[in-house]
Amino acid sequence: MNSSKKITGLILAGGRAQRMGGIDKGLIPFHNKPLIESAIERLKPQVASILINANRNITKYAHYGYPVIMDETPDFSGPLAGFSIGLKHCQTPYLLTSPCDSPLLPSDLAEKMVTELELHNLDLVYASSLEDGKAWAQPVFCLMRSNLRDSLTNFLNKGDLKIDRWFKELHSGTVIFENALAFANVNTPEELEALEKVSP
Repeated sequence: MNSSKKITGLILAGGRAQRMGGIDKGLIPFHNKPLIESAIERLKPQVASILINANRNITKYAHYGYPVIMDETPDFSGPLAGFSIGLKHCQTPYLLTSPCDSPLLPSDLAEKMVTELELHNLDLVYASSLEDGKAWAQPVFCLMRSNLRDSLTNFLNKGDLKIDRWFKELHSGTVIFENALAFANVNTPEELEALEKVSP
C-alpha cells in the first residue's frame, strides 16, 4: 500500500504568534502568497488528506477547501491541543503534523517517518535536524498512530502541555534530516525576510 494513503496531514495554524506581533502566521505573505499555501503544497503529495488546525480567521483558512478544526481548549494550549483535535478527526492509521510557518518542509518527510515507525513498530516518530554535527529535535513535525488519541487526552487532562514529556510516555523515535533549512520557521519579520532570500 502506498504509504501516503495511510496518512492524514495536519497543518498547525492555531498559535498566537506573539513574536510576530500577534498576526496570524499562516496568512503572512511568503514569496507573495500566504505561508500556509507553501505548507499545503509541500504536504499535499505526501498524504491522503489534509486538515488545518486554526483558532481564528477560520473563513480564510476554509477557503483552501480543507476541513478547519479548532482546539477544544480556547486558550492557545500549544501544539498538543492541535494534535489532540487532529487525532479526533483523523480517518487514517497515521497523522502527520507540520506547522504552518515552515514553508520548506522536506518532500520526503512522510516517507522517511513511516519507514522508521513501521521498521521499529513505534507509536510516534518526530523529525530532527542536523546542525553543526548535532541533532536538534523538531517535535512539531511528527508522525503518530491515530490510536494515540486516548493517550494524549489523558496526558492533557493532567494539565501537562509539554510535548517532549508526552513523547517520553510513548514508544517514540526520531528521523534525522540533514537539511536544517527544511525546518526553518518564521518567528519574526527578520526571519521571514532572511528565509525568502535563501529559498526559491
